[in-house]
Amino acid sequence: MEATITAIKARLCYNSRGQESIEVDVVTDGKYIGRASAPSGASKGKYEAIGFPNNSVDDALRVFNENKNRFIGVDASDPKAVYDVLRGIDDTPNYSIVGGSVAYAVSMAAIDSASKALDEPIFRLISIDGRRKEKGYKLPYPLGNVLGGGAHAGPSTPDIQEYLVVPIGAKSIITAIRMNVRVHRVLRDVLERKDRYFTYGRGDEGAWAPRASNMEALEAVEQACIEAGYSIGKDVALGIDFASSSLWDGNGYAYSRYGNRLSREEQIEFVSNLIRDYRLIYVEDPLHEEDFSGMAELTKRFSSIYITGDDLLVTNTSRLRTALEYKACNSAILKVNQAGSLYEALLFAREADEHGIRLVTSHRSGESTDAHIAHVAVATCSKMIKAGVVGGERIAKMNELIRLEELDTIVDGMVTPIV
Repeated sequence: MEATITAIKARLCYNSRGQESIEVDVVTDGKYIGRASAPSGASKGKYEAIGFPNNSVDDALRVFNENKNRFIGVDASDPKAVYDVLRGIDDTPNYSIVGGSVAYAVSMAAIDSASKALDEPIFRLISIDGRRKEKGYKLPYPLGNVLGGGAHAGPSTPDIQEYLVVPIGAKSIITAIRMNVRVHRVLRDVLERKDRYFTYGRGDEGAWAPRASNMEALEAVEQACIEAGYSIGKDVALGIDFASSSLWDGNGYAYSRYGNRLSREEQIEFVSNLIRDYRLIYVEDPLHEEDFSGMAELTKRFSSIYITGDDLLVTNTSRLRTALEYKACNSAILKVNQAGSLYEALLFAREADEHGIRLVTSHRSGESTDAHIAHVAVATCSKMIKAGVVGGERIAKMNELIRLEELDTIVDGMVTPIV
């Protein structure tokens, strides 16, 4: 069955940071409306699709409106067909003509509309593993960002961008979400005791943004897990997103908030010590986006945990192939808007999965209340999903996972976070 696009429209909208973005409506069969808004990251890899041509939403809307009739008659349930139209409009590597935000919003709105027209959940329409339709799908573990710094927070916060909690002891998605929320709440009390001037400030993704050093922040998260009643290594585990490209100044890793600078070798040892001392199971972008060999060294040292590439890979199959040659990571962030279109993101996911790279579907710091990435995570057999802990635009994804858990096609329980 097809879901034929009969109308399409784009408009300006705003994301969770109050920045201008694009929202697209796709109508199939004259009555089924699908809608999607494009997110935006604060910490961006230099190889990902650009948001808007000339950094202008108006320019993106102009190009879209000049070409929107090309989508009429296309099968919205076929991401490749939508991609072909997008590439007929813009064949540049990074969507510099129409903008990756348009590519994202069009392709996600199309599959949203097709889901309604065909009465099938999105994850079944875009599944990268056909066997799952018979065997059933598993849900990803929610990777909770509870404390933030770097590009997601303000001055005096840690240099490290995200301090993460994984509820590895949870047996259901509701329990997992509840555990992340509890740690987030208890962490507020821990931070308040440590700093009587703590004002409950939060970063872009809803994580607490305290005045704290990098190590003080990690110790506070560990303490919050314990005070919440969880055993580290059994109930919960810790992770870090270094976003190291934002620390790299060409000569070293500048931890500018506290006047430290680490060489490449010192950064590798710093990361290694944190993994050992705090039993981290997840480390994202511990080195800058061009250091494939350094990432390979960490992956070899710590093959049993998630050494994850985000800026390193930017949901790009060419970058993934380079990483595979180096054995630079064993886990990959999947962000649809980094690739631009849904089809390109699914190609990346399929190739990563075929080579044993564990997927982590992720939101962006500037988000919408759309819940589509919950379906992307399930469809791509992602081990985890990064979508935040609190805030309407974050909870929207979590609530969708709760709904999905009720479906007959979802197998009870979640994927194992450590394989």
